[in-house]
Amino acid sequence: MCARKSILITGAGGLVGPLLATRLLRDPNYSQHTLYLTDLAPPIVPSASSSISPDRLENVIPIQGDITSPTFVSSLISSTLTDGARLEAVFIFHGIMSAGSEANFDLSLKVNVDSVRLLLDEIRTQAPGTRVIYSSSQAVYGQPLPAIVTDDVTPTPQSTYGAHKLMMETYINDLHRKGYIEGFIVRFPTISVRPGKPTAAASSFLSGIIREPLAGKECVVPIEERSFRSYLSSPSTIAENLVRVLEMDGNKLPEHRRGVNFPGISVSVQQLLDALEKYGGKETVGLVKEKRDEGLEKVLRSWPTDFDTSRAVGQLGLVVDEGVDGLVREYVESLKRKE
Repeated sequence: MCARKSILITGAGGLVGPLLATRLLRDPNYSQHTLYLTDLAPPIVPSASSSISPDRLENVIPIQGDITSPTFVSSLISSTLTDGARLEAVFIFHGIMSAGSEANFDLSLKVNVDSVRLLLDEIRTQAPGTRVIYSSSQAVYGQPLPAIVTDDVTPTPQSTYGAHKLMMETYINDLHRKGYIEGFIVRFPTISVRPGKPTAAASSFLSGIIREPLAGKECVVPIEERSFRSYLSSPSTIAENLVRVLEMDGNKLPEHRRGVNFPGISVSVQQLLDALEKYGGKETVGLVKEKRDEGLEKVLRSWPTDFDTSRAVGQLGLVVDEGVDGLVREYVESLKRKE
């Protein structure tokens, strides 16, 4: 009889963790896996639906705790190995976001660096060889940058968030090279449109510009240039690509360069406003206020605005959104399903 397999998702009280959990629960290939969801806040457990049976949810185990605590992290990894189970994969999604990291260096160091290293060291001790998929960010790049960033561009972050992400990328590369883990580093585009409340990310307005006006609320855009472009991906595309990395042949990446720039689309503020008007009407556009924030603008302008996706899509088999209309339509349709 084969040992039962487990998958651990950190940051499961946020957006990406529950998205991925839902995607895995709907996939018959993971019907025998136990999903462990953890966060400092109560983890979000997907609900039963037409595509997720109540029986399947019996194999979802939420564990609330402080991932900066060595005692908690040790017990967390031990839990995933209960009764001889094999820890197949760990998705690392927890962290302090960009604006929050810039405002509180010590907190970012504690959460974005120390807790990740603690978790990785516990994995290599208790479950060596486990596939680890670490969520990094386009914030590892800094200016000057070419118009289109390729995989050969050297990361030079201009923010605390990006610097701490890059530190952990280097550590994961070495852990993989040494054979302690099977590491993958996935650099996310900005996810849009995020449901829920605004976040402590410099890029929060890139969801708020759609989400808040459609809810009858104002959104403040911290940059007064409608031609300003950002690199975006929809939530569903992020979830799909995470599963594709989970199933990817590890030999497709060099042993000391484990990073993958997730594909996205380059979108201007004006294009987002046009899509908002299409789906919400002219009155919603009036709820968008443009007020320059020099601190946020400095961070935003340090990030890339477009990437070469030929390797990610053509060689690694990842998927990309078709355009800004699709990003907004996905969010609008999600609102209709909740009605």
